[in-house]
Amino acid sequence: MNATLIIQIVVFLTFVWFTKSFVWPPIVKALDERAKKIADGLAAADKAKADLANAEKKSVEELRAARESAAELRSGAEKQAAKLVEDARAEANRIVAAAREAATNEAAAAAQKAKDALRDQVAQLAVAGAERILRREINAQVHADLLANLKQELS
Repeated sequence: MNATLIIQIVVFLTFVWFTKSFVWPPIVKALDERAKKIADGLAAADKAKADLANAEKKSVEELRAARESAAELRSGAEKQAAKLVEDARAEANRIVAAAREAATNEAAAAAQKAKDALRDQVAQLAVAGAERILRREINAQVHADLLANLKQELS
């Protein structure tokens, strides 16, 4: 062994000590920081993936709830429409019945009026006939009473 080898071993050991003391710690520190950043990024990605899954689940649930709500609203609207139609039919039937009753009453009143007019005419004809038969003047007041009695009897 010669002195060159010993000097090279001393230089090499000094180089190893220098590298281990001054160069290696910043490199390890940088690698640790990089590993921590990568781990944080992966954790954030996992959290984002979980959040996305939760958001998708929540959106599916809200969509289902919205569909159910829409179905309930549609059902309520259909029931309300059916009730309105039924109410309109009942109102129309009531109006038709009232119109029919009014027409019946009007027809009965017109028939009664026609009967009264006919009785008056019959009474006047009877008086005219009796006057012609008797060929004399009839007292109007006496015969008006007779006509009233005749009307009562014809009723």
